[in-house]
Amino acid sequence: MEYIPAKTIVNRTKDPSWFGADYNMNIYRGCCHGCIYCDSRSDCYHNDAFEQVRAKADALRIIRDDLESKAKLGVVSTGAMSDPYNPFEKELLLTRNALALLEAYGFGVAIATKSDLIVRDIDILTSIHQSMPAICKITITTYDDCLASRAEPFAPSPSRRFEAIRQLSAAGLFTGVLMMPVLPFLEDNAENIRTIVNRAADAGARFIYPAFGMTCRTGQREYFYRQLEERFPGQGLAERYQRRYGTRYKCASPNARKLWEVFQTECVRRGILYKMGHIITASRRGHESDQLSLF
Repeated sequence: MEYIPAKTIVNRTKDPSWFGADYNMNIYRGCCHGCIYCDSRSDCYHNDAFEQVRAKADALRIIRDDLESKAKLGVVSTGAMSDPYNPFEKELLLTRNALALLEAYGFGVAIATKSDLIVRDIDILTSIHQSMPAICKITITTYDDCLASRAEPFAPSPSRRFEAIRQLSAAGLFTGVLMMPVLPFLEDNAENIRTIVNRAADAGARFIYPAFGMTCRTGQREYFYRQLEERFPGQGLAERYQRRYGTRYKCASPNARKLWEVFQTECVRRGILYKMGHIITASRRGHESDQLSLF
């Protein structure tokens, strides 16, 4: 493991409306899940050798000092730029020990991950949840394990992620799905959306937040197109993307309106939250205090 220097790790978030997070925390840099669409490969992030996972040196001391310096308690989000449960976390335990620090200092947490390793930390997450929100967001873009093995080649299968949702939900944690990005021409069909909603509901998920499309920036776009040609040969997918989206940043699915109707209908039928305001309110139920502001 290569360690890189950092001055701070827990910083004020730029968008508190995103799951109500007050702070952001990234212990690792880079990711080895190999997802062909990952926005974090974009040139604007200056994340060279993205597939190489690196950890921030002396991370736990820095996190402790950061938490001690905060005048206000709140929810700390992690998983925005790199998965906090990459394979190295199994041995390094940096995410687990960071969660223990959040618990000790009275902070909540909102985790985004594609890994079922999160279930290892159910004990700390349930302890955090006794006094502050503990939000578990599992990214699932397709229910199809075979398709996922090509689009997200080194991430745990969707089946394993649905099982993680079941275990987290059974432990009483506020758990749901980030259904994003739903890739145009690959995942943007009604069957995929219905199946994800229903399998998530069966596993006990409380919410699903979707994006029917993806983003494309310089650096990410070129990598994505190469991977489409390599992993989906003969389908002309890269050409279809180029024809429809050009150099656009937001690449909405051509089926977005229809998919939203399917998604909304299924969520209502299964009692799944899907509006951000409702998700934030529900995640904080029982933890309301003057120290937590909705936006």
